[in-house]
Amino acid sequence: MKIAHVSDFYLPRLGGIETHVSDLTELQRAQGHDVQVITSTPGPEGPHVRRVTQAFRRPHALHPLAVRAGIGTLHDLDVDVVHAHLGVGSPLAFFLARAAARGGIPTLVTVHSMWAGVGPIMSTMDALGGWSTLPITWSAVSEAAAAPVRRLLPPGTQIRVLANGIDQDRWRLPAAEVRPGELVLGAVMRLAWRKRPLALLKIVRRAQMTLEQLGDQTRLRLLVAGDGPRQEAMEAYLRRHSMTDRVDLLGRLDRHEVRHLLGASHVFLAPADLESFGIAALEARCAGLPVVAKADSGVSEFIHHEREGLLCGSDDDMADAVVRLARDHELRLRIAAHNRTADSPVGWETLLQKTEAAYASACLAQEAGAQTKSRRVRERQRS
Repeated sequence: MKIAHVSDFYLPRLGGIETHVSDLTELQRAQGHDVQVITSTPGPEGPHVRRVTQAFRRPHALHPLAVRAGIGTLHDLDVDVVHAHLGVGSPLAFFLARAAARGGIPTLVTVHSMWAGVGPIMSTMDALGGWSTLPITWSAVSEAAAAPVRRLLPPGTQIRVLANGIDQDRWRLPAAEVRPGELVLGAVMRLAWRKRPLALLKIVRRAQMTLEQLGDQTRLRLLVAGDGPRQEAMEAYLRRHSMTDRVDLLGRLDRHEVRHLLGASHVFLAPADLESFGIAALEARCAGLPVVAKADSGVSEFIHHEREGLLCGSDDDMADAVVRLARDHELRLRIAAHNRTADSPVGWETLLQKTEAAYASACLAQEAGAQTKSRRVRERQRS
């Protein structure tokens, strides 16, 4: 099968979509498929990656001419199926999916972000482009991500769940060394407002203050992997609250370095409210760390309260959860032992099978759409 993955954002940019699409294409090629990636993210050229803005004077992932170039590239590839990966702002993936479906190419869309609050924008785009009535097969990375999409599509539209995949054995790690009086917290995120990095610092500060008020001598240390536009604000916050000796902003780390961070941590924090899935949290869970996250996010689909971690309703609850794990050693060690030994519900073998099934559905949807269109043409001709 000749597959085109379309994603505005791709390596070397780091994030959930970027790493997932890269891993998925690599595994599909290993299965014998002819797989290409169409992206507007500039970067190094490769035999299977078409960077449609690379030749522009100022290449950029959100370049206004990226869609036009991408449609031309898609036409040249002559693929069997298009798999578009959408975030909140993904014009290349959105318009190439629409063009593919209109052009008779079986099309699967996977929504990787929480579409909360973007209903008016998507409704306007639908009014202009009519995408909701096209023969597109829809999916999302979690039920949490699927819910707002479902409200924007015609009643009864099926939305499959195609979670991010993981190789659990690759992430299994021995327990981190425990130093008396210290609990090491880990976090991996892009330092952007949607991931709430400043909230992370406030949670840790509040937890430390609570421990001190309780007379607990445990000292919290935070390791943060990632870079982004909120880094300067984080650095200023750390200086203002005298936390620079307890928080390490490690910058962008590769996967080997992330494993090292997780191996040195005792608890993982995921403060984002609009977390559609949370691949970093899943990696931490597979590494054996208890995960503290929001109950309403996609993380809750593989983290269950008091089994793989602690799920919280607010930032204050997250701070209290950190305090609880710092003081209740038996709970923390029990969760860590479970995470280290129990299989993750999300694995690549299952995901690859579900993805192929979704491609088959996309082919059937395109055939049904073509038959409907042909029937309407005949009806108009008879009338």
